[in-house]
Amino acid sequence: MNNDVKLDVHEKPKWNQWLILSMQHLFAMFGATVLVPVLTGLSPSVALVSSGLGTLAYLVITKGQVPAYLGSSFAFIMPVIAAVSIGGPEGVMIGTFTAGLIYGVTAVIIQRTGVNWLMNVLPPIVVGPVIIVIGLGLAGTAIDMAMNYDEASASYINPSLHFSVALATLFITIIASVFFKGFLNLVPILLGIIGGYLVAVAAGLVSFQSVIEAPWLHVPDFVIPFATFTPQWSWTIVLIMAPIAVVTLAEHIGDQMVLSKVVGRNFIKKPGLHRSIMGDGAATIVASLLGGPPNTTYGENIGVLAITRVFSVYVIGGAALMAIAFGFVGKVEALIATIPGAVMGGVSILLFGIIASSGLRMLIDNQINFGIKRNLIIASVILVTGIGGAFIEVGDQLEIAGMAFATFIGILLNAVLPGKEHGFGNRAMFKSLDEAANEDDAA
Repeated sequence: MNNDVKLDVHEKPKWNQWLILSMQHLFAMFGATVLVPVLTGLSPSVALVSSGLGTLAYLVITKGQVPAYLGSSFAFIMPVIAAVSIGGPEGVMIGTFTAGLIYGVTAVIIQRTGVNWLMNVLPPIVVGPVIIVIGLGLAGTAIDMAMNYDEASASYINPSLHFSVALATLFITIIASVFFKGFLNLVPILLGIIGGYLVAVAAGLVSFQSVIEAPWLHVPDFVIPFATFTPQWSWTIVLIMAPIAVVTLAEHIGDQMVLSKVVGRNFIKKPGLHRSIMGDGAATIVASLLGGPPNTTYGENIGVLAITRVFSVYVIGGAALMAIAFGFVGKVEALIATIPGAVMGGVSILLFGIIASSGLRMLIDNQINFGIKRNLIIASVILVTGIGGAFIEVGDQLEIAGMAFATFIGILLNAVLPGKEHGFGNRAMFKSLDEAANEDDAA
């Protein structure tokens, strides 16, 4: 155990410290967790509740050994938007449930055979470009929100005013991210939304009437199978959302490696990568049963752990309970609903760009050589088919489109083109996983 650790994984804080420490994690995840449902047309209250319950499920499955918080996944924004347009919020739940199942099946296979097979299917030359597609594919959505695009009239309504608010939001977010220190540096999204919201209020874009009329306590608009709707299977929705789970698995592994370094414990070895992936899948399945977006481990909360040196799972659990409680506060959901699209658009310009840049960073970190034609071909095809919105129809009921199609074709090209070893670059992920797997428990 490191000497500078304030509270270790299984240590319980005093109640007054507990409240403050948990609230820090709530603030860290809040902006991003509610942003995803706002962008996709789902309920922010349900997202908060499913985030909290999903985190508690994760803590149970990982035997209370991994202090990770789970919130709404940005990687699924584009697929969720597409799924909502096809089958409404109910249709999203089918895709979310399937994504959770993929996590579960993968966890079982990893437990029995190890993780190298997954890295062989998803080398950096495939995952990097797909992540770029995830970010750039949403660029149009961010700009439309920032400039107040109205679908009914197919035109921008007062674009100068709204884009000015979006730019103010963007600049506040950038300033918070670059110049703020300590905990404030970890919540630039939340600070950007708050700052942009105040600018929007000054610009006359916000009405508080709905907040005044909203009750303090309410039951979120849960979307529960066989209670609020009867599930109808859709292969199109499944094939839109399920492939993203394959990609986010690589991100999950990266998060676990970073978390292990921050805490000073080998979570890849104990409780095991299979348990953390299973926990992530369970959290996503919980979301699917309530009407929330898919969940994933949050880097913002890992950052809070790194700064505070408080690794207690009790603190994480406290934040999860707070998130659940906030989901039942009617005025919170009403207040979130008053945030103008320009504010969300301003934040999204940075967020979606960062998603794309993280894919580029994966290619750079792994030293992928684009002088090799094989790598150039795979990346090029993934980028154009994914961002361009290519699709194929199989029969009358099945369509493989956009990001899903790009992911499939990337995996296929990687499997059939010669020189497969070039797709791994310097194999940094393999080396790190091998080192983690070979460490002694005493380490």
